[in-house]
Amino acid sequence: MIIFDQVSVVHDGATAPALPPVDAHLPEGELCLLVGPSGAGKSTLLGTVSGLVPHFTGGTLHGRVTVAGRDTRTHKPRELADLVGTVGQDPLAHFVTDTVEDELAYGMESLGLPPATMRRRVEETLDLLGLNELRDRPIASLSGGQQQRVAIGSVLTPHPRVLVLDEPTSALDPPAAEEVLAVIQRLVHDLGTTVLMAEHRLERVVQYADQVLLLSPDSGARLGDPAALLAVSPVRPPVVELGELAGWDPLPLSIRDARRAAGPLRDRLAPHAPSPAAGPPSANPATATPNSAASGSAASGSAAPLAEVSRLTLVRGRVTALHDVSLSVRAGETVALMGRNGAGKSTLLGTLVGMHRPTRGQVTVAGRIPHRTRPAELLRHAGLVPQEPRDLLYADTVARECRTADADAGAAPGTCRSLVSRLLPGIPDSAHPRDLSEGQRLALALAIVLTARPPLLLLDEPTRGLDYAAKARLIAVLRELAGQGHAIVLATHDVELVAEVADRVVVLAQGEPVADGPTHEVVTSSPAYAPQVAKILAPQPWLTVGQVRQALGDEPGPRDGGPAR
Repeated sequence: MIIFDQVSVVHDGATAPALPPVDAHLPEGELCLLVGPSGAGKSTLLGTVSGLVPHFTGGTLHGRVTVAGRDTRTHKPRELADLVGTVGQDPLAHFVTDTVEDELAYGMESLGLPPATMRRRVEETLDLLGLNELRDRPIASLSGGQQQRVAIGSVLTPHPRVLVLDEPTSALDPPAAEEVLAVIQRLVHDLGTTVLMAEHRLERVVQYADQVLLLSPDSGARLGDPAALLAVSPVRPPVVELGELAGWDPLPLSIRDARRAAGPLRDRLAPHAPSPAAGPPSANPATATPNSAASGSAASGSAAPLAEVSRLTLVRGRVTALHDVSLSVRAGETVALMGRNGAGKSTLLGTLVGMHRPTRGQVTVAGRIPHRTRPAELLRHAGLVPQEPRDLLYADTVARECRTADADAGAAPGTCRSLVSRLLPGIPDSAHPRDLSEGQRLALALAIVLTARPPLLLLDEPTRGLDYAAKARLIAVLRELAGQGHAIVLATHDVELVAEVADRVVVLAQGEPVADGPTHEVVTSSPAYAPQVAKILAPQPWLTVGQVRQALGDEPGPRDGGPAR
């Protein structure tokens, strides 16, 4: 269905190709997962299938891409629209209309489908993606995850033969991600749709992949069996990391296969079971500092809260976004906000930086009422990295963004640039922020806010677009900040991140807190929010591969056997 014939892309002014040469054939009716570190060229390769590269993005396409026999060099995106459906990393850039139902119908209108067909397919898609209650809502009023589902639905209604998906579940809560992946599976298995998907959260999708196309700057592009390629991939989900640590062969890709093999490993770990009060585990014990997030939190237990929310209710239009929310955050504490898309997580973060005026209740940050405090003054006490990092980016080069951040924060020259390189090496100074990948833009926005070192750091989906290596570097930075007394509140659907850094988890549902407690209690009490290691090694209280590695240490003895077949 899709043939890559020695494909590479060179952007205008670049000295090196944007991706390694790709030579692969993807058959009809298969799900191929595109894997590689941030900046490896995944989004660029996806763009060659829809014709966006090079017809829209510019640059030079070397080699040939054919989709169902159509050469994308000679067929522009509009001439491939009936064949290829594409959802990019940024759903806002995808929308053309104002409301959910209109957006689902727009693609079919462009193709001239009969009204009766359009109506039927809109209803089918609303049901498939759980969007029926949102059908009349303005798209601008939806949460990021809801917008992601609408974007996916809008390309499903024309019934394309090929789906190209760039981070399709990155903004979705775990249950919503499972629903979307179930729909994709039905399209592949029942309708023979060919799906090419890039997704950094491999733990969600790798077990569904028929093949993996691995992009590596060092070893080029390889297509093959998922387990075989993930064994040598620089980016791997926790289930694969745990399988390698335990010596399982073949490496498991699903929780089910891993649990079948985990009996001997659980026996070895039983004497080392972690104390639930030990706080977030260290991903790298060798580099852990005495000022861990847990110790910082404990040391500050008697200090006044940096941020306090008391009986907060917030009504926006006809929607009660938050209802009777109370929350205290102390120095050195890391709090994770979790819950379904639209539960009020981003709204709560926005209220803490004065973006929303409470309808009832009270919010204070460092003794100040946010919506009554001048932004310049509040920024010295609280910094927010929003879901859309481009909201913080105004300059025309990375270097200029970094210099401005240093000047605004009164930091030493080079501070922001050093943080960018630490979070995600390889981002060039001369690059325009709009030309960066989603993960690279996020790293830049994080660095800008971290340069000011605010006492209260608010992060909205901070790992969206980041690969596992970049996420590990972010985790190290967050642990350092917590150990130095900074308070961190992060709204996220990334259960693996929460397991690594959070002291406490607050779960919101329809704007109300429904759970608030230590991380190990909250995330393991719900299958939706439990990390992979917790599911594999239950009922033992392990949360991360780092914990298991630290417990096993250099323990001698034979490795465990492979998964049961």
